[in-house]
Amino acid sequence: MKTFKRNAVIITVLLFVCVAAYLNWSYNKNADDTLTAAEVSQGDGVNDNRDAEAQASDPGLFYNTAALINKEYFDAARLNRQQARDAAAAALASVSQTEGASQEMIDAALEEISKIASDSIKEAELESLIIAKGFADCVVYISDEGISVTVPAPEEGLPASSVARITDVVTSQTDFKAADLKIIEVK
Repeated sequence: MKTFKRNAVIITVLLFVCVAAYLNWSYNKNADDTLTAAEVSQGDGVNDNRDAEAQASDPGLFYNTAALINKEYFDAARLNRQQARDAAAAALASVSQTEGASQEMIDAALEEISKIASDSIKEAELESLIIAKGFADCVVYISDEGISVTVPAPEEGLPASSVARITDVVTSQTDFKAADLKIIEVK
């Protein structure tokens, strides 16, 4: 009976991790489609071979390479975070299924898997809320030490109002305090 309960908990937690990964992938796919549609409707990304002077005087007609670099950065960061979490969950699952593992070790592994799934869901929720507050993209990392939010920022840095919006989302949706929050600006 213990084995059945243990396996049921592991399967449930892994299911939550998979759902979070799918939702994150689905969200990113929709964001890519939206970006592509906006580019097409505005004519961005089309280089009509004007000379450098025309490009400098009308930069709105050309694809913003900084936005592309940022998009790639955020996509890569999300993928790396998910791969690290998946590897950790798989390692913990194998530990909990090891023959001769103590019940204490199994319980600790299952608790950590549950925490990984919970953190993944909370990170996706916070990312959605921060994007809804007007940011183009973001990546949230939750750890025992605190929470890190990575957002795109202009060259002059984030204005105080943007920092306040991020802080408000994090403190209202989690148990973290403003002192536990680290905002990383991608320029």
